[in-house]
Amino acid sequence: MRLSICTDVMGDLSFTEMLDKCVALGVEGIEMTGGGWSSAPHFRADELLADKGLLRSRLKEIEARGLEIAALNCSGNPLDPGALGERHRKEIEQTIRLAGEIGVKKIVTMSGLPPAAPGDMVPNWLVYTKSWPDEMPERDRYQWEDCAFPYWHGLVRLAEEVGVEKYALENFSAMLVWNPETLFRLRDEVGSKVGMNLDPSHLFWKGACPIAGARALGEAIHHCHGKDTRIERGLADVNGLLELKEVTDVANRAWNYVAVGAGHDLQWWKEFFSVVRMAGYNDWISLEMEDFTMSTEAGIQSSVEALQQTISR
Repeated sequence: MRLSICTDVMGDLSFTEMLDKCVALGVEGIEMTGGGWSSAPHFRADELLADKGLLRSRLKEIEARGLEIAALNCSGNPLDPGALGERHRKEIEQTIRLAGEIGVKKIVTMSGLPPAAPGDMVPNWLVYTKSWPDEMPERDRYQWEDCAFPYWHGLVRLAEEVGVEKYALENFSAMLVWNPETLFRLRDEVGSKVGMNLDPSHLFWKGACPIAGARALGEAIHHCHGKDTRIERGLADVNGLLELKEVTDVANRAWNYVAVGAGHDLQWWKEFFSVVRMAGYNDWISLEMEDFTMSTEAGIQSSVEALQQTISR
């Protein structure tokens, strides 16, 4: 396994400055965003598809520094029923086509979340029992069978058309795919091009064990984010883990995204990567740094050092 970084954390840097920073950090790969919720500061898919000269120039700069593109990322909600969903679907498709054009085989994205019934205009994350009240089974069926399955069958066909081999869906909250079980529900329907971007940080605050999740996923692990979460002592005991406060309100939240090693020690991370490797994954580990408890620079540096010590070679 090799270390890459999600470059949005360096969105204040120019493309060239970002690449030089990656070299200085000692990472080997870059995961760049093509659109979606990200402003895509370094590798906008629509811009690069329209300007082949710019695309060639960007690729030449990456190659000159000995870096590789680990994956293209376009995270958003393509199943949103409004204008947001329309834009995200377009930008996800553009990112897939860009990947096919430059030979990148992996897309990191999200499953999407639709509303619970036809005509609704707000996505609805149904995380309570689907057996009661009585209307719940139909809401669950609608989201998966009428919304998610047709969309993802279409994306699988697009991947086959352009030469993309893997979709890695992040186990993010407020998405239909948010844990291994929901990943397999989609994968069993649309095929093995769809797998998981195993992000431990989200499983921690859901009360799950990422190590057990890696064992359960096996060959369905298509990508892995190196990102940590700390459950804050005392606060989580009072209010539980369903945290609605702003991510910047770090002193009052029940949990926080933190630099790698600031939530779970390096022995935990060594075991996690060992099990991920044992499960069959031998590809990029991408640092995604969203720690608001320290400076961005400190979070990046400490996370890179932790990952370099713990990923399985």
